[in-house]
Amino acid sequence: TNEGGVCGTTRLLKNIMGLWLVQECRRAYARRGQDHSYAELTQMAEHAPPFGSLIDPDDPSFLAPADMVEAIANFCRRTGQNPPEGIGATVRCCLESLALKYRRTLELLDGFRGRPHAVIHVVGGGTQNRLLCQLTADALQRPVIAGPVEATAIGNVLMQAMGRGEIGSLEEARAIVRTSFPLETYSPATTTKDRWEEAYSRFRKLCGMEDS
Repeated sequence: TNEGGVCGTTRLLKNIMGLWLVQECRRAYARRGQDHSYAELTQMAEHAPPFGSLIDPDDPSFLAPADMVEAIANFCRRTGQNPPEGIGATVRCCLESLALKYRRTLELLDGFRGRPHAVIHVVGGGTQNRLLCQLTADALQRPVIAGPVEATAIGNVLMQAMGRGEIGSLEEARAIVRTSFPLETYSPATTTKDRWEEAYSRFRKLCGMEDS
């Protein structure tokens, strides 16, 4: 969709389910008496075997399930896959699937633009999940620059500053952001490129994309 922005700008927007998947998995595990922080969930995912089960993050069954863990298992069964076993495998399934969904979406955006995006920027809360940022760089085979974390609040403050005449232009506001917050760059790992290609082929088929 096209989303109106500040100063008469328009942003081409594509919504993706995002880390809602992990949030709801955490809630489901907590109800089972397995309450873990997001950092602990990510660490378990990091140590889980890679390239296991995959899901389509935007499947309607993940919008508001009673139990996200069970919804993921059911999706895997419907698509002829073994459900992920254990917390780490389930969270890694979510993160790898998100990275592959980002790749598919970026391919569409590249097509609209007529040339590829050389670098991917991640802003907001998702920057705190370092594993997802690295998986995204690996899946896309492009550098990912993460930060700032509090993107919404920063934008709000800067727009108020523009309204008060403290900042003269949108370009100046963006320059302030670039020089005020630490950024982290994730470089794609070339050693797993072939495995990501195989995973992407599987992902396209289970999402019904093989001919698109």
